[in-house]
Amino acid sequence: MVDLEKAPPARSPEGEPVPRADGEGCLVVAVRLPVRIVALVLVLPVRMAWDALVVAGRFLRDTVLRPVGRALAWLGRALFVWPLVGLWRYVVVPVAKGVGWLGNVLLVVPAVWVYRWVLTPVGRALAWCCAGVGAVLTALGRGLYAGLAWLGNVLLVVPAVWVYRWVLTPVGRALAWCCAGVGAVLTALGRGLYAGLAWLGKVLLVVPAVWVYRWVLTPVGRALAWCCAGVGAVLTALGRGLYAGLAWLARYLVVVPAGWLYAWVLTPIGHLLAWCGRGLARCGRGVLWCLGKVVTGIGAVLYWTLRILLVLPALAVWRWVLAPVGRALAVVGRELLDALGHAWRIAGHLSRAVGRALAALFRWTVAEPARWVYRSVLTPVGHAVRDTVLRPLAEAARAAGRAGRQALRSARLSVRQARADLRRTLFGEPERPPSVDRREPSGAKARTLGSSTTALTKD
Repeated sequence: MVDLEKAPPARSPEGEPVPRADGEGCLVVAVRLPVRIVALVLVLPVRMAWDALVVAGRFLRDTVLRPVGRALAWLGRALFVWPLVGLWRYVVVPVAKGVGWLGNVLLVVPAVWVYRWVLTPVGRALAWCCAGVGAVLTALGRGLYAGLAWLGNVLLVVPAVWVYRWVLTPVGRALAWCCAGVGAVLTALGRGLYAGLAWLGKVLLVVPAVWVYRWVLTPVGRALAWCCAGVGAVLTALGRGLYAGLAWLARYLVVVPAGWLYAWVLTPIGHLLAWCGRGLARCGRGVLWCLGKVVTGIGAVLYWTLRILLVLPALAVWRWVLAPVGRALAVVGRELLDALGHAWRIAGHLSRAVGRALAALFRWTVAEPARWVYRSVLTPVGHAVRDTVLRPLAEAARAAGRAGRQALRSARLSVRQARADLRRTLFGEPERPPSVDRREPSGAKARTLGSSTTALTKD
């Protein structure tokens, strides 16, 4: 909803209006009023048209769209909701209840009956039979176990114990005594045999071996050692001479030429290459310094060229052209927005005044006369028509309805009586069952309020 009231200006704590931060010149103040007048002239038709459209839209919503929406909602309920509710309530639910009842009758009740009167007794009988059979089998098993245990004890354990005690134990002890004697004999024989074999080995092997070692192998070994020592000394002398010759040849054929080559060829060449490398490094540093200076100079030239040709003109255009134009456009835009806001609010007040005037005109020219005609003319005429025409017609219609219903009731009773007479004529009177007295027997008189059963108050 559009706010028609302007926000109050900001005030200081002392109650004085706060001045605007931006200074306004006399030109702005002089131009502001004409601009607001022109904006009001331009905005007033738009605002009145807008308010007229709002009123028309509300009237259309209240008189057309809302009833149409309600009608469409009722139609949707009538076409979709109510049929679905009726289908659910009168078709699906009864069918489901019937299917549930049928399933209960055909499945649940027979299953419960079979479980209760067939499976449960059969299961209990089977459990009782299994318990009896288990008890019998348990008793038989215990008796069989006891009999087998007694037979095993008599046939196996007792003979085995007797055999172990009176046969195996004496035999084992006898065998142990025999084995001990045989072992002692064998031990003595073994010791004698060992002593004889040791004496024979000493006489036949050790003594000849010692003699051979002392008088044959030792002189031969010493002779071989002396020969090997001489051969080793000769080979050592030859090796030392060969090593000295090869060392002298290597010294004067390899080491001395290599030292001379290193000292007088490779070292000067290395010094020359190092000096050339240092020179090339200095030349490279000089070339890089020159290239740096050239690149720095080119960069400085490009920097100042771009600064003079682009940056300074762009800065001047921004500072002396675009910024003032932007400020002016900002002031103009702000004033235009303020003017449009004032014009919109003033147009709202004017539009509301015009609307109230038109509403008052419509009320005094159409609504009040119509209400007066309805109250003063149509209402009395309607009451008179109701009292003189409609009410007698309604009474006559109700009397005719009562007479018709009475006639229909009499005709229905006559038809029913005729049908009963015809049935009695054709089939005779129906047999009536003998009446049975449903009251208490008279022998045991019941207690009532007018009599008593005690001996003191009994009549």
